[in-house]
Amino acid sequence: MSTTPIVALDTATTHQALSIVDELGDACHFYKVGSELFTAVGPAIIRELRGRRADVFLDLKFHDIPSTVARAVARAADLGARLVTVHAVGGEAMLRAAVDAVADTPHCGVLAVSILTSLTASDVSSAWGRSGAVDLQAEVARLAELAVRAGAHGIVCSGQEAAAVRRRFGDQVAVLVPGVRPLGVDANDQARVVTTREAAAAGARYVVIGRAVTSAMNRRHALAGVLRELVGPSHGA
Repeated sequence: MSTTPIVALDTATTHQALSIVDELGDACHFYKVGSELFTAVGPAIIRELRGRRADVFLDLKFHDIPSTVARAVARAADLGARLVTVHAVGGEAMLRAAVDAVADTPHCGVLAVSILTSLTASDVSSAWGRSGAVDLQAEVARLAELAVRAGAHGIVCSGQEAAAVRRRFGDQVAVLVPGVRPLGVDANDQARVVTTREAAAAGARYVVIGRAVTSAMNRRHALAGVLRELVGPSHGA
């Protein structure tokens, strides 16, 4: 199974985002639009990216009542988004509503977000009111089970849980690993990170690359390094 790299356009303006896209050119065909960029410039950025024949991962992590999430996911699909995120903790009914909303739109897949990669076991324990540290691998597996039952295309989890998800569910669910870092790059604000190669070896179908590429002096060169890691000898999914 090959791993698809997605470059995160975590910028505040259309000009900044499209300058990255134009510099990378045909080296990259998949981009993430997250909360910052979408809030700043709106749906037009998706149309701009689609006009450049790029696929769009719309990472807004919807979490609301099922009918509201269903309508939001449907509108994202109408815009041309290829992947859309919803929070798995919204429950199976919400996940199923999101999946059903794009049942007639085969180009758009719903990804269930498990536990953010910025959170440690202690962070989750505190937020969820648990005593003692939470077993993150077990919690991610539980949320992945909800996603599978709802028919979601995939799950978002850290590379530290990706292999366990793949072992348990195989091809029933695609795994997207965000915040991966090439060898030698700082983790910044992420707590549970892996290298690009480790994520691919763990079975990630998609990996999201951010500042390691977008903040590089030569973005095409940086992305080429990422692509080399994805096809390296440790890629054994």
